[in-house]
Amino acid sequence: MIHLHEPVLDKNDLKSLLECYNTGWISTGGEKVKAFEKLICKITKSKYAIATNNCTAALQISIMLSGVKPGDEVIVPAISFIATINSVIYNFGTPLFMDVDDFYNLDVDKTIDFLKNHTFFKKGLTYNKKTKKIIRAVVIAHIFGNPANVHKLKNVCNKMNIKIIEDAAESLGSYHIVNKKKIHTGTVGDFGCISFNGNKVITSGGGGIILVKNQQIEKKIRYIINQSKDDTLYYKHNNLGFNMSMTNLHGSIAFSQLQKLEKIIKIKNKINLFYNKNIKKIKGLNILGSPKNTKSNFWLNILEIDAKIYGKNKTKVIHDFLKNQINVRSVWYPNHKQKFLKKYQSYKITNAIKKYKASICLPSGPGLKIKDLKKIVLILK
Repeated sequence: MIHLHEPVLDKNDLKSLLECYNTGWISTGGEKVKAFEKLICKITKSKYAIATNNCTAALQISIMLSGVKPGDEVIVPAISFIATINSVIYNFGTPLFMDVDDFYNLDVDKTIDFLKNHTFFKKGLTYNKKTKKIIRAVVIAHIFGNPANVHKLKNVCNKMNIKIIEDAAESLGSYHIVNKKKIHTGTVGDFGCISFNGNKVITSGGGGIILVKNQQIEKKIRYIINQSKDDTLYYKHNNLGFNMSMTNLHGSIAFSQLQKLEKIIKIKNKINLFYNKNIKKIKGLNILGSPKNTKSNFWLNILEIDAKIYGKNKTKVIHDFLKNQINVRSVWYPNHKQKFLKKYQSYKITNAIKKYKASICLPSGPGLKIKDLKKIVLILK
């Protein structure tokens, strides 16, 4: 089986893991986690980085600290992994669905149109005209590693007192290019959340990170994710807390993997170039590109199918791949169409439906061999 995105683990990862094991400190916190957080700050140029047990936890805490209270609304994309939406509901918030652009990212223009024409500002807060609920935050996800236009959105949200949470789960190593300067995804908004799940660019098996600029917020996050301990000797807790810290075991793998990030992204660039060069020759097929003034990590390569020209629809293409032991998958089913989410408001969603119907994710892991890539292209031909 050629897998969608298999992690590449080597002897250095094992060495780092054994170093952690030999110290006896395998639970939450520890020196490997600290080293991992420090290296993340160096790579992303973030002021602070707080490691969590997964990216869903990172999103949940970020939404909580954005001031979301029961019933408050959070603008979310129609296409993303379901955790983006679940994190809002965990905080008893209300998702408000927006369309996606041609890169599957939140449609910033439609979002701004909604904020300017369908809300009102009162006593320092933005309200939805239709529901009369407060809009506290926007979760903008950098889908498949492509940076979303968070800069344009930030200018509007700042004026309307709306927090921005960047779901950068898939975009470690992806950058905005502003005045020839590289700005890492997750560092523009109020919070940035990155995933280190087994299928990401680099992995710790499970894990996430929260990027923030403010030391007071950083301390608050560490307090909350460590069960809100006010007295570690007598176990006094003055607030509700969570067990969401990264373990030293996970941190040991994450720290080792992170040192290979540049090398892995170079490989992923080559995979993307191979797909582009060979698939564009096939009529009716296209490989998704990247937005202007960005540098993508090409986490997953997206195949877009024009069934009328190509002669096969998405379902048949997926079947052909699976029959040939190649693991592909559909892009995510639009969130506003999920059974348990249909009751929430959505705004002018058309592109998300179109994109979903015609797109699949191709194998994109750094361990792919040239023979694997040739086989994938051959099946499409």
